[in-house]
Amino acid sequence: MAIPISYNVRNMKLRKGLTIMTALGIALTVTTAIFIMALLAGLQKAFVTSGNPLNVLVLRKGSTSELTGPFPSDNFQVLKTLPGIANDRHGEPLVSGEITVVIVLPRKDGSGEVNVTVRGMMQDGLELRPTVKLAQGRWFTPGQREVVVSSSIHRRFTHANVGDSIEFGKGQWQIVGVFDAGGTAYESEIWGDVNQMTSDFDRQGVYSSAYLRATDPVAAEALKNRVTDDQRLKLDSMLETEYYAKQTSSGAVIRLIGWIVAVIMAIGSSFAAMNTMYAAVAYRSREIATLRVIGFSRPSILTSFVLEAILLSLLGAVAGIVLMLPFNGMTTGTQNQTTFSEVVFGLQMTPSVVLYAILFALIMGLFGGIFPAWHASRREILAALRD
Repeated sequence: MAIPISYNVRNMKLRKGLTIMTALGIALTVTTAIFIMALLAGLQKAFVTSGNPLNVLVLRKGSTSELTGPFPSDNFQVLKTLPGIANDRHGEPLVSGEITVVIVLPRKDGSGEVNVTVRGMMQDGLELRPTVKLAQGRWFTPGQREVVVSSSIHRRFTHANVGDSIEFGKGQWQIVGVFDAGGTAYESEIWGDVNQMTSDFDRQGVYSSAYLRATDPVAAEALKNRVTDDQRLKLDSMLETEYYAKQTSSGAVIRLIGWIVAVIMAIGSSFAAMNTMYAAVAYRSREIATLRVIGFSRPSILTSFVLEAILLSLLGAVAGIVLMLPFNGMTTGTQNQTTFSEVVFGLQMTPSVVLYAILFALIMGLFGGIFPAWHASRREILAALRD
């Protein structure tokens, strides 16, 4: 015969102070775990969801990023003629030769200066990124010293409004628009005309990278292999999505430090739950003996006390999730270890993050409750009645 769950709920209500303190300890641990997982989910969105699976990124042979070495623009003319490339709205190959540089900008809050990625692209570079939308102003005009900034840079840095000018390269560049990249890696970039950029940074005749739009996924794989295998070009290629997925190494330090803190806190919370349950066993020894006398078995008592510990952990999990809700979507930044520029991303409390947080709390409750529950179920009836 099983002990009804209402018995556990009643006991938790009778010991409100102890219940609240234990649940709060678990809630703080769950909050830490959610914060770490939400950070990693935000990084995942910024990198893994960046790019288009039909875009093929071309780099110099041996390069790991768009910053580590240019290739001759003559190679770009060969790339444009390869089979499998889609056409743009003018009927020309949908390709973009680009350069990428890093500049330093001051934060709006006065907390210092950080590296920001500036990308020079051809006009087709905008068509290659259809998910990026114009939020304010207009797109840059080819041949002009004009740039568009991401909405994140617009919010976080000084002199980043439409109509302002920023200085890099050989002079001033006017900001003519703000774009929304939907939380992807492009949220950390400034875009302008590639020809003006190459002139300002003395990179005439070379590109940092090239983007090619394939007609379909099969053509994208074939195009990628064709570029890499062509010994004349001496270029490497990969899908754009693969390139950004490799950059999630930026979250390795966050993951390591965060989980160390979370595990330490989880151990402490498990001991707090264990202490609560041991106190409950000592306080309710006669009650436990009475349950045995009226016919409840040892397994029933073991199950009941484990269930009570799990209910405590669930209460803590709910409290921890509620505590983190105001931080959902909050933006922060970290250094991209590949490009050495700042990557902006938002905390993402996805359904999987919430589910893992609940499971994390349940594990804490299970470990915190199993030993006191075992102790309660093994007590002799006469000894318990004398306490």
